[in-house]
Amino acid sequence: MPEILTVRTRTLEIGYEAHGAVGGIPVVLLHGFPDDARAFDDVAPPLAAAGCRVLVPYLRGYGPTRFLDPNEPRMAQQAAIGQDLLEFMDALSLGPAALAGYDWGGRAACIAAILAPERVRALVTIGGYNVQNTVTPAPPASARAERSYWYQWYFNTERGRRGLEQNRRDICRLLWEEWSPTWRFEPATFERTAPSFDNPDFVPVVIHSYRHRHGNAPGDGRLDAIERRLAERRAITVPTVILHGGADTVGPPKRPEAELPYFPAGTERRVVSNVGHFMPREEPKAVVDALLKVLH
Repeated sequence: MPEILTVRTRTLEIGYEAHGAVGGIPVVLLHGFPDDARAFDDVAPPLAAAGCRVLVPYLRGYGPTRFLDPNEPRMAQQAAIGQDLLEFMDALSLGPAALAGYDWGGRAACIAAILAPERVRALVTIGGYNVQNTVTPAPPASARAERSYWYQWYFNTERGRRGLEQNRRDICRLLWEEWSPTWRFEPATFERTAPSFDNPDFVPVVIHSYRHRHGNAPGDGRLDAIERRLAERRAITVPTVILHGGADTVGPPKRPEAELPYFPAGTERRVVSNVGHFMPREEPKAVVDALLKVLH
């Protein structure tokens, strides 16, 4: 296990892991729900060997990351996660950095690229353009798509909040299995990450994230302007490689014509076959190769 370092932002004390020489090209790797920094155990070392300074933070509500103020609302709307990333980069005085992530982490990386493109040297987004419109409610999706989001509807109920509190390991393990049906992970792999879900803020943060996006929880008023800007679905302008897991059952590959207009002309889009939602774990080489390509 790498050493856990910490840095303070306006709201958080963020736990993170670091790999590679201090003077290397900064690369920030961002995990999703439900996961932690262990997702990048096979991604960070080859990037460090290639001359990168690799930083892997734990998102709010996970592992060692803590809120500074016990009275701070435990909110986790997309703007908060994106702002956390930018403040993490500020706290470490990072120059323009390459960002890569999936799920919540991929959304944070996309948001940072939209809000502060001068801070983002390159982007690898696993799952494509996944910025939400939290201002205008989305129309109902297909029956199959709605069924795949069962956990979101569950978390929007009080029963779901209690269920996550009492059965967090069971729920998170099931999501791993459902979202990556071709991945046969060892029990020990899950158990190395599961303690991150014991963070005292994990449940309120997760519940807020999934309620806010569906209009069932208030947002942080300080972030309203950012949410309105993100609702405009502005294009990402930094050099990007898009990755999709061909077997991802919760975020299947989008049609190229539906997502490529949100990225620079010539953006490469790769669909990795037989890989589900947890690509950094299932096919780390695909993530490493994409980052090295977009950096050079």
